[in-house]
Amino acid sequence: MPEASPFPASPSCTLPSRLDCRVLVVGAGPAGADLARQLAMADVDVLLVDQLTDLSHAAFSSAALPLATMDRFGLPARVAAARWSQWQLIGPGERRRQWRGSGTMGVVLDFAALRRWLVQECQAWGGRLTLGLRAIACRPEGQGLRTRLRDRSGAVLDVVSEWVVDATGQQRALIGEAPAGRDPLVSGVGCEWLVEAPPNLWQDWADQLAFCLGSDWVGQGYGWVFPMQPGRLKIGVCRLADGGRAQRPLAAELRSVLERLFTAEQRQSLRVLDRHGGLIRSRVHRREPHRRGRLLALGDAVSTANLLGGEGIRHALTSSRVLAPLLLRALDQAGGSDALRGYPADLRRALGWRWSLSGRLARRTWLGLRSPAADRRLNALLQGLETCTAEDLSALLFAYRFERYGLRAVPYLLGWR
Repeated sequence: MPEASPFPASPSCTLPSRLDCRVLVVGAGPAGADLARQLAMADVDVLLVDQLTDLSHAAFSSAALPLATMDRFGLPARVAAARWSQWQLIGPGERRRQWRGSGTMGVVLDFAALRRWLVQECQAWGGRLTLGLRAIACRPEGQGLRTRLRDRSGAVLDVVSEWVVDATGQQRALIGEAPAGRDPLVSGVGCEWLVEAPPNLWQDWADQLAFCLGSDWVGQGYGWVFPMQPGRLKIGVCRLADGGRAQRPLAAELRSVLERLFTAEQRQSLRVLDRHGGLIRSRVHRREPHRRGRLLALGDAVSTANLLGGEGIRHALTSSRVLAPLLLRALDQAGGSDALRGYPADLRRALGWRWSLSGRLARRTWLGLRSPAADRRLNALLQGLETCTAEDLSALLFAYRFERYGLRAVPYLLGWR
């Protein structure tokens, strides 16, 4: 039976017509909830809202993280569904490559548990939460902003605040879309099943991150199998959108991956607990507005989702850690504008100079992965990784340390082969 939500949405009949706060954060994902938590810890009057009525819903994120990330962001053990100490890369074709670390290397987060913990922390420090509200518009009023929110019944709530933070992810509900220019949005779409597996079958995939690579597995993308709590696995596929060619339905890609990874008997033993999907829209160079007056953008709204591995959580949390001290400084200053001028540059430094390189590599790798010739190029790259350690592979995939692969990677990265 699904766990009852500890965060019920405000019923329409009790929704006030107006609320006041110092900071309104729209979006209770990792970036928004973590920012609201930090503001509440600093005794700021913060209101956190989200369009979901239950934060256990829409938990699309397998969220594999290196172990150091848990310590860096102070995440408790209870938000981790599983730990892993090895990598498995399957493909192109049926080739399997494995790397085992010397100990635990990372965790797979329970995304719903992470959201609940962040919100509970925010509330424990005095932050307010209202669920079931969608942001409609935001406009200046006096020295602050008036934001209009609407619930599913059509009831309207106006929030008047000094600052508003758009943490609505790729929707960019308030900050809006920037002109494409030389840095267009690149879209990725994924679908994932949470399945219950017999103990012996679950054990085959426990303690590892497994990826399926090659156009014969998922055209212009990849598949994965991640362990969750004992007896549960997440099996998914994702790919970059290519408007110039027809692409198979993702559901068909996922079923194809299942048929190749599991025998008919094994597939019959799997019980699907949940099916979900998600969309990533990110700019390789992150050339988009981070701020419009007293309206700020955070997380995926400023393209912190990295396209190479479809990662969002680590980088969303990074953006909240960059913005929080700047916003606190602005709240302590009359006017407050000067404190936030360095926000885009500070976030660029926090994400690192390798960010754009990883985005270009993602676009080249996934969009180009649609033919046997592309599979051969990918296979040559993977062969070069066979001499790496598991730790080297983590540094490559999580920290984008391509230099560890050496000069052999340069022709591939630049598109020469």
